[in-house]
Amino acid sequence: MNKNVAMLFVIVSGGDELITYNGIDLSSYLRITDIRGRGIVEVEFNEMTVPGRDGSYFVSKRKPKRIIENDYKISALTQTELRQKIDELNAILDVDEPVPIEYADEPGKTYYGLAYSDGQSQQILSYEKGTLYFVCFDPYKYGPSITQTINDPNGEANPIVLNDGTAETYPVFKANILQPTTFLQIVSPNAYMQAGQPYEVDQTPVDGDLPVLKDEMGTLTGWGAGSNVVDGVIQGSFQTDGDRFLVTDFGPSYNGWAGPALKKSLPDPLQDFRVHALIDITSSATGTGRIEVYGLDTANNIVFRMSIGDFSAKAKDVKAFWGLGTSATNIFTTYGKKNGSLNDYYGSLIIERKGNRWKLTTAKRTSQVGVYQDFVEKTYIDTKNQYTAPLAQIQVHIGAHLKYTSIPTMSINHVYVYDLRDHADDEVPYIAYPGDELIFDHKKACIYLNGNPVNFYKDFGASFFPLAPGYTELAVNPSDVATVTVEYQSRWK
Repeated sequence: MNKNVAMLFVIVSGGDELITYNGIDLSSYLRITDIRGRGIVEVEFNEMTVPGRDGSYFVSKRKPKRIIENDYKISALTQTELRQKIDELNAILDVDEPVPIEYADEPGKTYYGLAYSDGQSQQILSYEKGTLYFVCFDPYKYGPSITQTINDPNGEANPIVLNDGTAETYPVFKANILQPTTFLQIVSPNAYMQAGQPYEVDQTPVDGDLPVLKDEMGTLTGWGAGSNVVDGVIQGSFQTDGDRFLVTDFGPSYNGWAGPALKKSLPDPLQDFRVHALIDITSSATGTGRIEVYGLDTANNIVFRMSIGDFSAKAKDVKAFWGLGTSATNIFTTYGKKNGSLNDYYGSLIIERKGNRWKLTTAKRTSQVGVYQDFVEKTYIDTKNQYTAPLAQIQVHIGAHLKYTSIPTMSINHVYVYDLRDHADDEVPYIAYPGDELIFDHKKACIYLNGNPVNFYKDFGASFFPLAPGYTELAVNPSDVATVTVEYQSRWK
């Protein structure tokens, strides 16, 4: 680490807040005597040497991670009180991902990092001194999050945004679609972002992937009794809390899998389709549970089965699998990127059929839409055309093996079904419809439609551009199809 950085010596007076870590003031636990690592930024150079020539050639430079060193003292009246303070401080500092770190002499600016110690602290009776390190993998510091409406067909908007920092910052654009559109474009003075394509005067806009069912699981109305489930019985009942289907009870005692099931008909049978289910299932070392979504034909035969569950009463063991055809023949099973990845699963189960090509996806995500922790996708080609029955109904099921304790949290949060359409050369498909949310996440370089990644919509020349320091004027095209907001944080070097 470069030691040639500015030093700051701070004496903490009573009640002063010097450092907050993950929103918690640390001044009641320790006193900071010296801080290093917030001065002139460190830079790493990439250079190239040529045999026989003096010096070297500059290739590029980069900013490495930032490490902030905080020398501290902890004082207490007794050794017991000292150990208690350290135990409490350890609990505060023990986090699993970078958290906000703020210094009182830098108001309105936030670092993001993790705390650690080098293990070299010294204790003398009821007094301890040492160094607390913050490693900031992102070396920049940020201002507060700003949300601004840059386009609103029905109200006021301000398309000029201000990054009052000293470094470029990457925004997130969120568009609430108001009418069908074949494209959406965000334009800055030097670049643009675009999903989809505009249509020319001799072309016709047509339905693309048309949503035929978008059930937010807010009511049981429209859902009828289920037909059958694989390796289990249908009994018990569902309820809704307005946002999701939950199990009221699993029914009477049974030595096997049991639980409620409901089904809903689609407006018309579909040959090419995509089904997306958002589910929530905890894992348990002593309990069992499963959540399943079935596709049925008009005669209640199984078209597909996708299932996720904890099938062991002895360990946390969440896996997902998909079956096809009347016997629900298993064609793909996954535990995520590694065993245990799907434990405590909140995310999407997706199945898609286009011709004889099936696409099967798990996408575990955080509570924030579009932020994925684990993403697995499998393509299966039905070369013998065994699984071609049209999709006519959707059935949902939550079950438990009643010989064991059931998992406490299992819910189905929404089910969407799309009709996948083909189009001619003189037709341009719609990519979004009223009620859809389209997100351009320039931080993660990803486009999301209703929380699902759709980077295949990105225009070839488009880029995930940053906002430069100062004012930037943005434009939205078409201006009448969406309300668009931008979220960003000013950034300092």
